[in-house]
Amino acid sequence: MPESRAAIKATGRRLLRRPGLRPPTGWRRKLVAYLAILGPGMIAASAGNDAGGIATFAAVGAEQGYRLLWILIPITISLGLVQEMCARMGAVTGKGLADLVREKFGVRWTAFVMLALLIANAGVTVSEFVGIAAATELFGVSRFVSVPLSAVAIWWLVVKSSYQRVERVFLFMSLVFLGYIVSAFLAKPDWSAVAVGLVKPTFSLEYAYLFTFVAVVGTTISPYMQVYVQSSVVEKGVTTENYARTKKDVWVGTILAILVVFFIVVSTAATLNKHGLHVDSAAHAARALEPFAGPYAETLFAIGLFGASMLAAGVLPLATAYSISEALGFEKGVSRSFREAPIFIGVFTFLVAVGAAIAVIPGLPLIRVLLVTQVINGLLLPIILFAILKLVNDRELMGEHVNGPAYNLGAWLTAIIVTLLSLLFILVTLFPRLQR
Repeated sequence: MPESRAAIKATGRRLLRRPGLRPPTGWRRKLVAYLAILGPGMIAASAGNDAGGIATFAAVGAEQGYRLLWILIPITISLGLVQEMCARMGAVTGKGLADLVREKFGVRWTAFVMLALLIANAGVTVSEFVGIAAATELFGVSRFVSVPLSAVAIWWLVVKSSYQRVERVFLFMSLVFLGYIVSAFLAKPDWSAVAVGLVKPTFSLEYAYLFTFVAVVGTTISPYMQVYVQSSVVEKGVTTENYARTKKDVWVGTILAILVVFFIVVSTAATLNKHGLHVDSAAHAARALEPFAGPYAETLFAIGLFGASMLAAGVLPLATAYSISEALGFEKGVSRSFREAPIFIGVFTFLVAVGAAIAVIPGLPLIRVLLVTQVINGLLLPIILFAILKLVNDRELMGEHVNGPAYNLGAWLTAIIVTLLSLLFILVTLFPRLQR
């Protein structure tokens, strides 16, 4: 059984009383406290910039130029709101999202929500190993070697290592995205056009535009990210007393993640779109880094893509394992052994194995797979959003920590717009004559 929060706090006090250890004071105390809480929001937001995310954002810049930059402003607010609601629910209730869905909505709703989550997560898990395959092939390493080895490494890291070590590795991997920032400046984009793209909304009923639009939403506000951030907050023992620091972590992680997205779009628009190039392969996407890395662009892109894919390939199956275990009422947690949590470890192992197996299928169109999985995420997202909103506004569950009017306005607008966008994309797909 997991340790109670009181026991965890007592352990901390005993450690501070050990000889030679003095509790930090002043700014050091604040820093230590923040570092102790740091993680769930930063990891979840950064995980959105995974293999599918990089492929999607590179395609946005290459295909649409700066036209879709404006969406990053509302999507930053939406992502932050959704992530914060889930983190708050974890701190207030001490339970994961699937746990709350099962308790409040019953078996049928739980099965429906879990099915939507499982479909979305299974597809994206495949995309992460596809990203690993694409990255290592740029190094000349066959996917038949790199993908199985990566799958084993991810499994060992999560199942055999400690949660704290897993989290540190995930955070370290997220640093690989910083190369896009430098590349965006060195590419010398038309900053006036960038500014116009940020403040001037554009919309089109063209299939390609809607496909890209839905993919951006799906890869940025991915369902698995919400499950992961809430479960992580619970596992770290965050309570309402120390939740303020986790809230900062969520918003800081969201803003930094979207900033990286911004620079990916700018760098690809300034290089690929400017010369009429498309993102049909990992090598094509790597060209956006040429202003920064020159002949080493492919190498740098491969490192970034590999790190991004490994980050999400660990987070995604982990979030799914949390969800299924919570929904079925089984033990869960990366600190548990297989004997203690067989369903949790089994689901995680299954997803990693299946994702890796599909990714090594010969002739698989890597970039297209990455984009399609993000669209699936976007189409299934409304189901998760409405469940979250119903739970976070349940006063019996959340007490005084329910959403305020401003939060509800932003959150409901997000859910409604995403739903309408998904329906519009389906209609245009089924009835091409609606395009103009």
